[in-house]
Amino acid sequence: MTTPEHTSPHDETQMALDNPVTRYPKIEPPKQDQPEPGLDAKLEPRADHGEDSYQGTGRLKGRKALITGGDSGIGAAVAIAFAREGADVAIAYLPAEEEDARKILRAIEAEGRQAVALPGDLLEVEYRNALADEAARQLGGLDILVNNAGKQIAIERLEDLSDQQVIETFQVNILAMFAITRAALKHLPQGASIINTTSVQAYEPSPTLLDYASTKAAINAFTKGLAVQLAPRGIRVNAVAPGPIWTPLQVSDGQPKEKLPKFGHNVPLGRAGQPVELAPAYVFLASAESSYVIGETLNVNGGKATP
Repeated sequence: MTTPEHTSPHDETQMALDNPVTRYPKIEPPKQDQPEPGLDAKLEPRADHGEDSYQGTGRLKGRKALITGGDSGIGAAVAIAFAREGADVAIAYLPAEEEDARKILRAIEAEGRQAVALPGDLLEVEYRNALADEAARQLGGLDILVNNAGKQIAIERLEDLSDQQVIETFQVNILAMFAITRAALKHLPQGASIINTTSVQAYEPSPTLLDYASTKAAINAFTKGLAVQLAPRGIRVNAVAPGPIWTPLQVSDGQPKEKLPKFGHNVPLGRAGQPVELAPAYVFLASAESSYVIGETLNVNGGKATP
């Protein structure tokens, strides 16, 4: 008979485990609106990028990474995690996101790593074509590329979805990915890693996100095809497919305003994810631990069924 003061190792393990349902709060965001692109500094509630929780173990020591959309949301969480794993990090972001970017740049520097700011607009061909070269110049090389920046605007009816919005969404989400990756290849050595951010929307498109979902499906195809092309060169290409993650994208017309209070409640875990919960997936795909992982789309979506 086991007394309370003589617990088994199994009991101790159970006591130490985190319940994924309750590890992060089930948020019910108030209806709110920000002009595109949105700022984490004004997000209610604020997103968790791992500032106080992510602990590195040196898995990316000496690596040099470029992350697009690295000022907030998933990109910011990845930037912090990479720095705590030992990497120097350049982040690309819109000039309007400077307030958020400065916070993340300070977090990178706090880990004793080099932080490079690369503000600009991916709609501008000259900027996106030069981005990888500038990152490599300032970092002294480049061996990780995270294509993460995205544009998402919800439109209820196809009749109201303009050609201009479709063009801009494709330019930012997928055409810029082609351009940045193409330019980065002259810098990426054997052992380098490219990680693209796709979405559960590629498999289960929301009727209000037709253009966005279409780009995410294209990113999956781009990832898998490029992975086969670059594998013989020793460069691995993979993707991460987030589910509903709480970021400024959602309040800058990324979701219908009336749906914000229940955002993410429809997944099996019953809550939206936090950006920090994506960071370990990117660290894994960037590190040598995933050396035999090629063309994978790693789903981090709270339990949504995917192919």
